[in-house]
Amino acid sequence: MSASLPALAFAGIGLMGLPMTQRLLAAGYPLTVWNRSAEKCTTLQAQGAQVVSHPAELCAGAEIVMLCLANTEAVREVVFGPGGIAEQGRPGQVLVDFSSLEPTATREMAAELEARCGMRWVDAPVSGGTPGAQQGSLVIMAGGAPADIERVRPVLAHLGQRPTRMGDVGAGQVTKVCNQMIVACNALVIAEVVALAEQCGVDASLLAPALAGGFADSKPLQILAPQMAASEFDPVKWHVRTLLKDLDTAVKLSQQIGSATPLSGLAAQLMRQHGSQGNLERDPATLVQLYRQPKA
Repeated sequence: MSASLPALAFAGIGLMGLPMTQRLLAAGYPLTVWNRSAEKCTTLQAQGAQVVSHPAELCAGAEIVMLCLANTEAVREVVFGPGGIAEQGRPGQVLVDFSSLEPTATREMAAELEARCGMRWVDAPVSGGTPGAQQGSLVIMAGGAPADIERVRPVLAHLGQRPTRMGDVGAGQVTKVCNQMIVACNALVIAEVVALAEQCGVDASLLAPALAGGFADSKPLQILAPQMAASEFDPVKWHVRTLLKDLDTAVKLSQQIGSATPLSGLAAQLMRQHGSQGNLERDPATLVQLYRQPKA
């Protein structure tokens, strides 16, 4: 382990957080971790990470504190709740938030954190799913002061291929909203396509290879279409609830600024319908079930 590497801390050891932290450990960074369910940290502890009991303890020795949490409310609780990061944060530290949050809330929390303890904020939501987290190929869209982003860029380089500064704090979250609008609408139309092909007697498993390289091709098509055609919904690689949350964020943001997002609004309704049928914690490949005709 190199003494020149900055000490890191990480909160949120979930589907994305686990492979991300494992890559940081493999790169030699001293790492302290916290998760609400402490048992999820066991693997990291065996690999050399230090585990703490409260988010505030992440700040004790770390220069950069990272978050990868479920939603805005979870981030607010971990940062500002009892035993939260704001209690022990200090000037010179940077918080890097990989979570997908509401842009307005991100700006408000960043300002509050700096006012309370002097800690700076970089919003750096990611795209690429668990394969991207495992391979270090995540797309990272960052918002924050140029100096803060340059400071954390060497760390981000172990997680993603091309971290891009999109603007000031909150700009990363706006970019992630745009990303998720495309992904969610794409996932829904892929589900329609697979179901239509099946009902017309076409082998839907051939759609992805047949369309590869054409204008209809995309990573979601190559990943989701084969899973949908084969009804392979496990293991869960991401969640329907995540896409629904991000679509709701997109619709809320569009209302705040007066921008029209009719397709994303419809996608949110369809995603909510699917989620209400017990699918919120399931993989988005299950969206094909919205369109398949019930078997007689």
